[in-house]
Amino acid sequence: MIKKIKNQQPTVTNAFWLTASFILIVWSITLLPVEGGIHIKNFYVASSFQNIEMVRYVSMRLVEKGLIHTYDWTKNERASTIEDLMEIGIQEKNAVLNSDFVIVLLPAGKGSHIEFGLALGGEKKIYLYSACDDINNFENTSTFYHLSSVEKYIGTIDGLIDKIIMNQMPFN
Repeated sequence: MIKKIKNQQPTVTNAFWLTASFILIVWSITLLPVEGGIHIKNFYVASSFQNIEMVRYVSMRLVEKGLIHTYDWTKNERASTIEDLMEIGIQEKNAVLNSDFVIVLLPAGKGSHIEFGLALGGEKKIYLYSACDDINNFENTSTFYHLSSVEKYIGTIDGLIDKIIMNQMPFN
């Protein structure tokens, strides 16, 4: 509210300052990455060993934006025992289930498709990436690629990253 006193400039009332202060407090709380504020999103990247550099690149770009990578499987050596496989499997399963969204970079192997299934079962958002249109080729596609929780992206890896940042970051 603004009051006009004769021959003086309008002044702002206490109600205005109270409202402005309240808005500022609410806005600042939403910026805090704590309970009651915004939730910083967790992600996992599934792919095959042949895409290891692309996985590292995607992860690096998203972490730079403030997102949390739940597990970096690219730091693992190839498993040489059943015990190694079991330990890696536990880590990767937990990473998928603790993620808000999962990125699957094609081509992907059997492990990545199991992680894809875990993400579907856990009702996670999935970004399915392919550099070409193979995921829409009826002879090669999977029924699960076309579910509503799967967002297919065909194009460049930087385009995929930009799309994820646009969709997953609270403020762009």
